[in-house]
Amino acid sequence: MKLVRVAAAALNQTPLDWDGNARHIRQAIAEAREANAQLLCLPELCITGYGCEDAFYSRGVTRMAERVLAELLPDTKRIAVSVGLPVVHAGALFNALAFIVDGTLVGLVAKQNLAGDGLHYEPRWFKPWPDNAIATIRLAGCEAPIGDLLFDIDGLRVGFEICEDAWVANRPGLDHAKLSADILFNPSASHFAFGKAVARRRLVEEASRSLAVTYVYSNLVGNEAGRVIYDGQTIIATRGEMVACGPRLGLAPVAVTTVTVDVDATRMRRAQSASYEPEVAIAGDRVVSVAMDLPSIQPTNEKATIASWERSEYVAEEEFARAVTLGLYDYARKSRSRGFVVSLSGGADSAAVACLAFLMVQRGLSELGAVEFCEAMGLTPFDAKPDDDPGALARSLLTTVYQSTRNSSPTTRAAACIVAKAIHATHIELDVDDICASYTEKIALALGRELSWETDDIALQNIQARSRAPSVWMLANLKNALLLATSNRSEAAVGYATMDGDTCGGLSPIAGIDKAFLLRWLRWLEAHGPDGLGPIPELEAVNRQQPTAELRPQDAGQTDEDDLMPYDLLDAIEDHAIGEKRSPQETLASVSAEFTQYDAGRLTEWVRHFFELWSRNQWKRERYAPSFHVDDKNLDPKSWCRFPILSGGFRRELAELGTPGRADARES
Repeated sequence: MKLVRVAAAALNQTPLDWDGNARHIRQAIAEAREANAQLLCLPELCITGYGCEDAFYSRGVTRMAERVLAELLPDTKRIAVSVGLPVVHAGALFNALAFIVDGTLVGLVAKQNLAGDGLHYEPRWFKPWPDNAIATIRLAGCEAPIGDLLFDIDGLRVGFEICEDAWVANRPGLDHAKLSADILFNPSASHFAFGKAVARRRLVEEASRSLAVTYVYSNLVGNEAGRVIYDGQTIIATRGEMVACGPRLGLAPVAVTTVTVDVDATRMRRAQSASYEPEVAIAGDRVVSVAMDLPSIQPTNEKATIASWERSEYVAEEEFARAVTLGLYDYARKSRSRGFVVSLSGGADSAAVACLAFLMVQRGLSELGAVEFCEAMGLTPFDAKPDDDPGALARSLLTTVYQSTRNSSPTTRAAACIVAKAIHATHIELDVDDICASYTEKIALALGRELSWETDDIALQNIQARSRAPSVWMLANLKNALLLATSNRSEAAVGYATMDGDTCGGLSPIAGIDKAFLLRWLRWLEAHGPDGLGPIPELEAVNRQQPTAELRPQDAGQTDEDDLMPYDLLDAIEDHAIGEKRSPQETLASVSAEFTQYDAGRLTEWVRHFFELWSRNQWKRERYAPSFHVDDKNLDPKSWCRFPILSGGFRRELAELGTPGRADARES
């Protein structure tokens, strides 16, 4: 047996946080060395951070990344480490990794396949490295080769695929396998999306089988730059089997996964493969020989263990809870905000946002401990035992506000109070009816007529939502806290939200999730809750209600679905029309086959209504506060779904549907 101990690390990095990023890199190296790892794979662009956007164009950024690389070299004694950074070569910018062995920069590998779809825009900044090209670069005071390289360390061959390189058909790993690679590193920045973890595991396991290598996959973790959340999934697989995996969606800034693998076993598996075609003649500059001895390693009995919550029947609910609470934690501490303010209406959306903030506090105490969590959130550590109730800290970090008008009901007031008490929020009740009435009276006087629900419905609804904004903004300012907007993705699709009303906030944590899922998630949180944290039974006061904006008089019986359409249908139309880019006619055909309980005329009206509202409300989506990307089909125009603000609005296509449209709900 030839045993080698390998490691993969998940790092919570921040764009351009040079000292913080370097500190996490050093911690990962130290932990890997302490675990007797001989090789360590760190995530893509971990020196600069992945989400630097157009700051990648700054020569000062690439120079500082080079300085940090030079500073890290002494920390890599007795270990081989891959560190990601942008480099300038031949007049172009490349997404590269530096391979450092025992304190020496031995070479660089540049990414060959750039991610340019979905939320990724790498081709805007980087150039793809040409296949098989080798050059020389001077970096961090060293002269080293750069290109499509393999590294030979004491007879062990190490190759690289950088994130997207592994997801394409003509992947570099195919070539590396022919060159007898023993280990393939994949430094990644692979964003979270529902169900993606399973696909990643399959990718890594199959690569280890088909390429006959040990495959080491690292990833970022956390809300790195504001919108995208990384789940920190690290995977090590050999001979088609996952042998180690790290935690996902954790709050810890560094998580190192190590395992001992048998290189001889993978080599013999390759030798037994009838389809293996070795590259016998190898260009001399393609394989870089590295002077470092790999000491003998003793066999270990280690098994990959997936967390219990990932094996439950509620994986999507668990993922959502953990992804958004991780996003809230990172956004608050990286923006140096001291907690959150939520306008708690007593309805589903605001209850979900407030509960997510509370779950973040619970997770912080559970995973980090009181002292580290308080320090990260900018609070003075309080005297708490690990098993203390998080109530004191929640009251310090979370403020909820119920703002009533004459159209508010006792039901929602009571529900808001019940939920706020259950999550230990500091709860405030304000009556803003006089503010709303003052605006209405001033405009009526200016127009010279009374305003009525018969003639001015939308304006009268909107002024109530807008009258609530100044108070919560003022509270957020006074507390140096983040005001969390409470609009969801279904509302964003059709503009069923009041700009500068329920959309106001510095962060919109649920704008990436549809209302149907959110309602299901709240029922799950009432009955089950996240593994290890438990349920919030008091949500029954919210879950028993029919969703309503409560902006019309109570005797109008306003509900969201009456204003729009059934939420499950709305979300299906959005998926076909926006996610799959289908025409109105194609969308109607698809939902007609799926929703047979509705008659053809009603379905036609709802499809028409969706496309009309979608087209005229792009300006709202452009103005939404930053939202978390939790699904690969997102509506955020700044990270996934671009659509013109001004357009023809599908008028010809909708005319061919044959049913006239109807008035908009909460147009602005």
